[in-house]
Amino acid sequence: MADSNPDYTVKTGLLAEYANPADLMHAAEKFRDGGYRRWDVYSPFPIHGMDDAMGLGNSKVGWFTFCGGLTGYTSGMIMIWWMNAHDYAIPVGGKPLFSPIFSFPVAYECTILLGAFGSLFGMFILNRLPRLYNPLFKVKRFAKATQDGFFLYVETADPKFSDADTRKLLESTGSKNIEEVRD
Repeated sequence: MADSNPDYTVKTGLLAEYANPADLMHAAEKFRDGGYRRWDVYSPFPIHGMDDAMGLGNSKVGWFTFCGGLTGYTSGMIMIWWMNAHDYAIPVGGKPLFSPIFSFPVAYECTILLGAFGSLFGMFILNRLPRLYNPLFKVKRFAKATQDGFFLYVETADPKFSDADTRKLLESTGSKNIEEVRD
């Protein structure tokens, strides 16, 4: 006979709550040193030094900005050159049909515009946005992450994830509460 209350949800990870930022930082260092890759921390405010504790490197958004800016500058110069020297050439008083000095303002504005778009789209791509749903939203205690809660979440997709070992590591870091997150 089938179970009268079947659970069709899938476990996505473990969520641990900590009392203060120092405990969360200590836990992050342990998970970094433990070789975990698919985990994150949540707090109501930025914690100085957390990037180092998590083992995060420099952001790659700057490369998107650089590529966007370079594309903007190049396309701005080519656009002005094409319009003035080929598409609608009007010789006036022996002046050259193209001058990079006079084309600079347009190229500069294109650099700023496409650099800004590069930053925006790079942030969206690297953060996998828009993400309208996250299984953590189902956990009632996680609402404290915007007020006074400090959390560490480990995904089951992590190669090192083992329910018993990961739970034991979370307990050893001084977690106040550990919950399974289900989707």
